[in-house]
Amino acid sequence: MRFEPVAPVRAYERVVEQIEQAVVSGALKPGERLPSERELMTQFGVGRSTVREALRVLQAAEMIRSRPGDPRGPEVLAASPAALHRSMHRLARAEHVGLAELLQFRMILDGSAHLLAAELRTDADLTGLDAALESMREGVSRGYAEFSRADVAFHEVIARISRNPLLVVSEEVVRGVVLELIEDKLEHASNRTSLMRAWLAHHAEVLDAIRAADGSGAAHLAKQALYDNYAEYVPAGQRPLLTPLLEL
Repeated sequence: MRFEPVAPVRAYERVVEQIEQAVVSGALKPGERLPSERELMTQFGVGRSTVREALRVLQAAEMIRSRPGDPRGPEVLAASPAALHRSMHRLARAEHVGLAELLQFRMILDGSAHLLAAELRTDADLTGLDAALESMREGVSRGYAEFSRADVAFHEVIARISRNPLLVVSEEVVRGVVLELIEDKLEHASNRTSLMRAWLAHHAEVLDAIRAADGSGAAHLAKQALYDNYAEYVPAGQRPLLTPLLEL
C-alpha cells in the first residue's frame, strides 16, 4: 500500500470552508452579518491576518461584502448569476479545458435547453423565437458578423424558455467561446451566403420542433448541428467524446 502526498491546508482555508458551509446550508442567510474580526479571531482561534485572508477570499468569491471600518461585520450576499458567469468563463478559458470538452458540454446544454423549451414554451415564447429567427433571416444579407450575433440571440431565447437560470448562465458562457468558431467558419467559408442559409434552415427546423412540443426532436437537431459544424475543429482522436451524445 502506498499513500499519496497531501497538500498542506492553511488555517484561512479552514475558516473559508466553515463560512461557506454555513452559507450553503442556510445557517447564514443573505443580508445577515458575520461577527466582527475580533469575534471571528476568538471563535476560530486564529490571528487577525488569517481572518483577513479568509474574508478576502470570500469577498473575491462574492459570498460576502466587507467595508473597511464597518462595525457591523461583513454582509452575506445572495448567490449571484453574474458571479457564476465569471467563474465559468474563467474555467472555459483555462488551458486545461480543451475544445472537445467545451463542445461536448455545449451539446449537453443545448440538448437539454431545447428539450425543456419544447415542453415549457408559451405562445409568447414562440413569438420571441419567431422574432429571433427573423433577425437571422435579415442577417443573411447584412453579413456574417450580424448573422452570428442573431444566431446567438436565437439560442439565448431558447435558454431563457428553459426557465433554469443555471442553464442560462452556463449556455451563455460556453456559447460565447464557441461563437469564435462560428465567425471563423463563416469568415473562411467559400460561399458564406449558402452556409448562412443552411444554418437558417436548421434553426427553422428547430423552431418547428419546439412549436410542435417535440422535445426529443429539438434536442437531436441541436446536438447534431453542433457536431456537424464544429467537430472538424476537434482533433480526430477526441471526436469519440462527442458521438455518444448524438444517440441520447
